[in-house]
Amino acid sequence: MERKCLWKKTGVILLTLTMTAGLLTGCGGKSSSSDPSASTEKKEQANDNDASSASEGEKVFYYGDTTFNAENDEPDVNPHYGYSGWACIRYGIGETLFKYSDSMELEPWLATEYENVDENTWTITLRDGVTFTSGRALDAEAVKECLDDLVNVHERAKGDLKIKGMTADGQTLTIETQEPVPALINYLSDPYGCIIDMEAGVTDDGNVSATGPYQATKVETDKGLTLIKNEDYWNGTPHLDTIYVKTITDGDTMTMSMQSGELDGAYGLPYASLSLFENDPYTISSVETSRSFYGTINYESEILQDENVRRAIAGAIDKENFTRVLMNGNGSPAVGPFPASFTFGDSTVTAQEYDPEFSKKLLADAGWKDTDGDGYVEKDGEKLTIRWLTYPSRQELPLLAESVQATLKEIGIDVQVNNTANHLDFVDSGDWDIYASAMVTAPTGDPEYFFTTHCLDDSTVNWGGYHSDKLEKLEEKMSIAFDAEERSELATQMAQTILDDNGYIFASHLKMSIVSGEGVTGLTAHPCDYYEITADLDKN
Repeated sequence: MERKCLWKKTGVILLTLTMTAGLLTGCGGKSSSSDPSASTEKKEQANDNDASSASEGEKVFYYGDTTFNAENDEPDVNPHYGYSGWACIRYGIGETLFKYSDSMELEPWLATEYENVDENTWTITLRDGVTFTSGRALDAEAVKECLDDLVNVHERAKGDLKIKGMTADGQTLTIETQEPVPALINYLSDPYGCIIDMEAGVTDDGNVSATGPYQATKVETDKGLTLIKNEDYWNGTPHLDTIYVKTITDGDTMTMSMQSGELDGAYGLPYASLSLFENDPYTISSVETSRSFYGTINYESEILQDENVRRAIAGAIDKENFTRVLMNGNGSPAVGPFPASFTFGDSTVTAQEYDPEFSKKLLADAGWKDTDGDGYVEKDGEKLTIRWLTYPSRQELPLLAESVQATLKEIGIDVQVNNTANHLDFVDSGDWDIYASAMVTAPTGDPEYFFTTHCLDDSTVNWGGYHSDKLEKLEEKMSIAFDAEERSELATQMAQTILDDNGYIFASHLKMSIVSGEGVTGLTAHPCDYYEITADLDKN
């Protein structure tokens, strides 16, 4: 059978349902071995260097980031753990078989092409001349070992990929799935799909040997990591010798660090601070993403089992004011899970509009009335109180909580905000009514991702216990649909289903910005929110 080249898009239709041209405006097992990638000399130099002791002529870069922490399920750079694959790929350590262009189309990376032999069989051809930082050559056996471990220890990947078996032959990997997985190549491009050397193992601090332009020599949860140049990188010579990624969760601290020159670049600056960096010598790279800020309804909550109450809450959240004022315009009001720029996005669905008076009527129809004149509605002597759970590492989420608390008070609902880094403990205990979080809803360029991870009976993060017979049936069709237009239409129906149920309330989509300091080039925001530190990053 003739092989189908990825970039020609012949044969199987790619599942990267693309955004419009206007999208862009500028997001295993462990061993006890030491760092499996860096030489002792390079490791010691990188760990000892700082701004005052960097060797003459050495290029050192300081990068501030809000996301590298346990709070985000990102405690290390092992892609087989939680969401640590995001750190692995963002900081230029790991790479996936395929990647996304600026228009979210699949393109070759560690692999050069793929062929969909039949509904359950895929062959992937790997690039020649690639080595891990351990020195091992990248071949099909190494990729097989990596993916075997991934699906063994990572529940989300196991559910997405549905791998039945794999065969390695030189540079060709054959994957057989248990059932049709039309989005297989897209899923393999998720950060958990970073290819790591399982022979080198995973260190006790969660470090790995991968193929990217940089390798980590020091990994400190909630603090940051140290990166050094991969001298043998297959795709050009990285420009920087050492990069220090610093976890900074306080916005004012990050702002002052950028202004003082302590940082060369920053991700996650407060919106109120961005105006400080609009002119030389700074550069702001911005892009609209599918990162959504939304609330998940807890269906174990007796109060929220009432459809009128859920609908009233959805209609009392002022999304326009939240994005325009509190986010300083660095986002767009959300209707559903996907931005309007997606073919299956907000322009194709409808949700409860902001209408406080109608929300008051819904509550009254459900028996909630202010009988004691304190401004809050009651029923059977109980005040209507909502436990709003969120976390601080995403600056937008506390702002959303502040906005919701104010607007829901206007319709008589008391909102008790629990803004805590240990939010997952409360999620697990069920001690919440609405859990507000942030997620890139289409990081693989395909709409199925959000529903399979969050909204189905067997979804790994269906925190609220949402169930819909209609959604389950639509997913049955989506799971075997190879045609892009059909998948887009199914995605619209699926999004409308969860919106009709008010099982999830979407507030905003993020316009993500990265600030670069004087002389910095190659630090560019990307719509999938993955690729930050690349071989192109430089400081003059």
